[in-house]
Amino acid sequence: QVQLIESGGGLVQAGGSLTLSCATSGRTFSSYIMGWFRQAPRKEREFVAAISRSGGSTYYVDSVRGRFTISEDNAKNTAYLQMNSLTPGDTAVYYCAASPASGYGLSYREYNYWGQGTQVTVSS
Repeated sequence: QVQLIESGGGLVQAGGSLTLSCATSGRTFSSYIMGWFRQAPRKEREFVAAISRSGGSTYYVDSVRGRFTISEDNAKNTAYLQMNSLTPGDTAVYYCAASPASGYGLSYREYNYWGQGTQVTVSS
């Protein structure tokens, strides 16, 4: 069993930055692909970013590539999502997730464990 707790959400003006954290507990952190997803009101949950078990590969949805950076600290069992140049279109509840699967972690179906979500609101 893996427990995930997100933090770092909040209200920020367009063009600003936020860093989300995802603290994990349970099984070995490095055994999982870590991903970030988001869900805006009346929209489906959307893949944002993922990082491989080794941390050597990262994947992003096109809309955030170049603005967001996913990373992890194995010593702290924590994953991060650094978000820069935020726009109102980034407003959503952001979820971190852990996947034991062997894929790239691009689909929510690959993830067994989810955090409770943290709200990110970007004002214009």
